[in-house]
This record gives sequence, C-alpha cells and structure tokens, in this order.
Amino acid sequence: MSEPSPTPVRRRGRLLRFGGALVVLLAVAGYLGVQYLTGGVGAPRCKVVSGNGDGASYEFTPEQAVNAATISAIGTSRGMPERAVAIALATALQESGLRNIRHGDRDSLGLFQQRSSQGWGTRKQIMDPTYSAGIFYEHLAKVPGYSRLPLTVAAQRVQHSGFPQAYAKHEPDATLLAAALTGRAAATLTCQGRPAATPAGGPAPVRAALARDFGRDVLQEAGATVDAEGSSASPAPASSASPASSGATGSTASPAPTGVTGRTVTVPVREGSDTGSGTLRRGWELAHWAVANSSALHIDRVSYGGREWTAGTSEGSWRTADDKSGPGPGEASAEVRIVTGQ
Repeated sequence: MSEPSPTPVRRRGRLLRFGGALVVLLAVAGYLGVQYLTGGVGAPRCKVVSGNGDGASYEFTPEQAVNAATISAIGTSRGMPERAVAIALATALQESGLRNIRHGDRDSLGLFQQRSSQGWGTRKQIMDPTYSAGIFYEHLAKVPGYSRLPLTVAAQRVQHSGFPQAYAKHEPDATLLAAALTGRAAATLTCQGRPAATPAGGPAPVRAALARDFGRDVLQEAGATVDAEGSSASPAPASSASPASSGATGSTASPAPTGVTGRTVTVPVREGSDTGSGTLRRGWELAHWAVANSSALHIDRVSYGGREWTAGTSEGSWRTADDKSGPGPGEASAEVRIVTGQ
C-alpha cells in the first residue's frame, strides 16, 4: 500500500507561516499608523537645518518638536537670550531625549528629570512642560555669567548631574534648534505635519497653545478665525469667551487669504527686543513654533515673510508664497497666518 502524500501537511505549514507573517505585518502597520496620528515615536518627521549653509542638520519627531518649541517659547517670553534656550534644549536632550517622561532615576521626572524631593516642585508641576522649562530658566538665571560659560558647565550648575560632561554632545543639535525656534535662522525648521485629510483641530487649540507658551499678550491683537468657506467669524464676546480664546477679544475679523482652506489664526508680529531685525525674528519664532506644533494641533499651513509651509508634502519645506501682494522673502510682515485643518 502506498504512503499518504505529505502535500496537505506542507500546505498547512505554508498557510500557517503566511498567516503568521500577515499578522505581524498588520501589527506593524497598525503601530506605525498610531504613531503617525499621535505624533509619537517612529521615523523622524521634523528637521532643522543650519542657516549658515554649512550642511548641519538635526532630525527629530513631532513629539520632540512640540517640547522643544515650548522650551524655547518659555525662554524668550522670560527675556532669556538664545544662548539660554540652547542650554535648556541641550539639557532636555540629555535628560529625557526631549520627551516628557514619567520615570527616571529615583524620583526624577519630565523633560529635565527634575526631582520633587529636591525642591523642583510637585510631581504634577514637573510633568507640566511650561512649568518645568520655566523653573529651569529660573535656576539658570541665577548662575553668574552663564552665557559665557561652556554649555555643559552652565547646564551642570543647574542640574547637578552625576555625568557633568554629558550635555556637551548635544550642543550642536541644541544650537540649531535654538537658532530656528528663537527666529534667528529663518525658514530652517520643517515638519511633514498632518495631511489635510486628518480630523480638524480648529483655532481654539492653537490659541490655547500660543497663550500657554508665549503668554496671553501674544493673542491680544489676533485676528478672527475664518471658517472653511472663507467667511469671517467675529471673536466671541468677553463674557462668554473660553479659556482657549481669552485674550483675543477686541480684535476685528479679517478675510481669509486667497486659496486658503480651513480656519485661520492670525498672530500679530510686534517689534521684539532686538534692534533692526527684531520684527522679522519674532515672526519667524512664531512661524517655526506653529510648524513644530503642526501634528499636535492639526495645522495645515503657516505663512510669514513671503514664505509658506504646507503640511503633508514630502519634505514639508518652506516655499515662496503665492500671495504676491504680501511681503517678499526676507521681509517682515505684520502677522503670522496659521491655517488649521478643516
């Protein structure tokens, strides 16, 4: 009697292997999809390049971009110089990888791995990036001559780390980030952002985040939101304004720029503390902040100084704006336009 054919057994084995591989592929695809939608870890989708044309660059994730933008905004809002922002960014890169983590050595937490047992604040406060950045700058400002010290020395005077030289390796990346996020290096920070098909964020979260990072004064003269059809919407009365929109009362409605879809938040650009190019620098600070927050806040488009960034493009690069009536590249303009998703 002939032996039974092994073909069905081999076939079942192939099917099992194929099914297992398919499950793994689906799991990986699902994980990457979640990371994309949440702006979490995964392939870097933001990039900052040197404004000096030397080819230096640093790539990072949307999550890191949001935290870096907050650290920078808190510093400049306190009147701290670009060097202080670079020190803070290098410190956060070393301590947490620019992630607001809930663990660390002993009771260390957050962006700067601050410890409640050492007087840095409560656990809740330390996990608030605006608070943790603010108290870092508060301690840094007390270091005599910090701006003239080597970066790793200045950071160590604040942190008292067991690895005092560790901050030095992050100085090149922190310097690039500080130059972009303080507005000195124009059109040097880009993110892919979310494509226009993603769910809407709307202007309220953008206004709330601006007020959180820069203070409410940044919105005092902001223009009205604009709906998806381009019609103007007046700001809510002061008595009924939400926390996200408070500080924006008294502004007047402004029409949507030609070709804009979604809703627009306009942020006025007032002369900063710098001389000469202060307005231009302030504008790029706000514009880069918006791009850094594009994934988290569902921002589709940012325009300033004759340049425009659009989410969902292959590189998310800055290009010459289509609006020829506005200022040309390199020229200051009165406002930064932030267009949110539909």
